[in-house]
Amino acid sequence: MARIVLSLKIFPADIDINLETLKEKIKNSLPSYASVYKFEEEPIAFGLVALIAHIIFPENQAGGLDEVETRIKNVSEVSDIQTIMIRRA
Repeated sequence: MARIVLSLKIFPADIDINLETLKEKIKNSLPSYASVYKFEEEPIAFGLVALIAHIIFPENQAGGLDEVETRIKNVSEVSDIQTIMIRRA
């Protein structure tokens, strides 16, 4: 079974948010079929650092992409997300 790798740029709501805590909240918000492969940090401007989350889930999961994005958007410390890449693994 093929898997999907979804790379998202996640913007914190404030520069004072602890990124390690935010990473844990993102991991815990994901549906059971999805998991974080890794996080990267990308400086944006004026002290704001975005997280790049690489998330893996099964290709045959109906509505998986939308559910993952919605759950991450619902984390209170997240202001916005951008899809960077979607590919098969």
